[in-house]
Amino acid sequence: MIGIFQYPSMSDELTLSPTQPEMPAAGDDPGPRWRVRFWAIFGGQASSLIGSAMTQFVLLWWITDTTGSVSALATAGLAALLPQALLGPLGGIWADRYSRRFIMITADMINALCMLVLIALFASDRVELWHIYTMMFVRSAMQAFQQPAAAASTAMLVPQSFLPRAAGLNQTLYGIMTVAAAPLGALAISIMPTGTALSIDVVTAVIGVLPLIVYPIPQRRLLPHQRRGLWQEFTEGVLTVWRNPALRRLYALMGAVILVIMPSFTLMPLLVKEHFGGGPQHVAIIESLGGVGMIVGGVAVAAIAPKRRIVWVLAGFALSCFTLAFAALAPGDMFWLAVFWWTVSSIVFIMGQAPFTTILQTTVPNELQGRVLSLLGTIMGLAAPVGLAIATPLGDAIGVRWLFVSVGIAGGLVSLLGFLSPVVLSIDRSAAFSEQTDTSLKSPRT
Repeated sequence: MIGIFQYPSMSDELTLSPTQPEMPAAGDDPGPRWRVRFWAIFGGQASSLIGSAMTQFVLLWWITDTTGSVSALATAGLAALLPQALLGPLGGIWADRYSRRFIMITADMINALCMLVLIALFASDRVELWHIYTMMFVRSAMQAFQQPAAAASTAMLVPQSFLPRAAGLNQTLYGIMTVAAAPLGALAISIMPTGTALSIDVVTAVIGVLPLIVYPIPQRRLLPHQRRGLWQEFTEGVLTVWRNPALRRLYALMGAVILVIMPSFTLMPLLVKEHFGGGPQHVAIIESLGGVGMIVGGVAVAAIAPKRRIVWVLAGFALSCFTLAFAALAPGDMFWLAVFWWTVSSIVFIMGQAPFTTILQTTVPNELQGRVLSLLGTIMGLAAPVGLAIATPLGDAIGVRWLFVSVGIAGGLVSLLGFLSPVVLSIDRSAAFSEQTDTSLKSPRT
């Protein structure tokens, strides 16, 4: 089995065919020196993601400073988020059908090319607002392909025992991005022109690509004659979740939690201003400490590597929602207490989300993970604006403080409902996923 993962060439294909008696399952022994390969790829992707997050701050600040328009920023937000949500299912199909490593390399290189175009426009003083929107749109579209490819690759890079730690490390990385993006972006534009600041993203993209060129990524692939139409493969990904009662309930739970959590990030400045009488510096404090909380939660999961993952998922989501309500219940002259509860909410949310990712990686066959993970991303991406649309009129009616309290309690109760479902609670003990679903991509597990 170890020999399957030893590649003398740049190929990363493992095709599925009826003549192969055994295929490696996600989490099997990835072969010798897997740690070197994993940390090289993880470090490169971390560099690329932090560079992209910093660049996003630089571009948003340029729009703010140039236009001072709320609608311009809202349009930028749509350009940065909507393509990723809508193209997520296609990205998942491609991640299962084609080389994930090639997809990741291509996405990083196209992002770098976008930055080179903007650098040239800034240098010639010809940049316009629609140029920024277009590049944000393209970069968001590339994320729709890059993220499912990267997430599905993780399960083939590390042994199963390391998957919880890998999920925790990924969540820690996103916390670092949350904390570091704004100050690094602000520092960059304070010491260099905007166009020059964008060049940092080009450098970090190259750093992200280099390990992918050096190290192959094991992947179970279908032979060309076994592939079906895009719609059929998309449907297969949806049915993969729908036909598994536990995953179906967990996806519904995640969508409900995002409906609650995501509007809070948009409305938090209003809560700080109206209830606590704070200003921009107070918003910066609470958001930065929320990022610190994400780092703490990710490190905790990586260190503990919980065995009863579903308990962590349900408890983490429930506590995250309840502590949001506690933050709003803090008296107006006790902003520090709201900051404390907001930070706790970030910690426990990550301590629930990381095991959730691990459950998917250890339950779903790897050749389906791209579609299944991208479906989750699409649900989360579409749930956020829906939640905001629902929360806005409700907040106008009862006030932003009581909106936070109401949705926090509701989200916590929904999460606790998972403990009443024996099907959900048994997911850690479930057998191979291919035995629970009626798909045509069943392959022997070793």
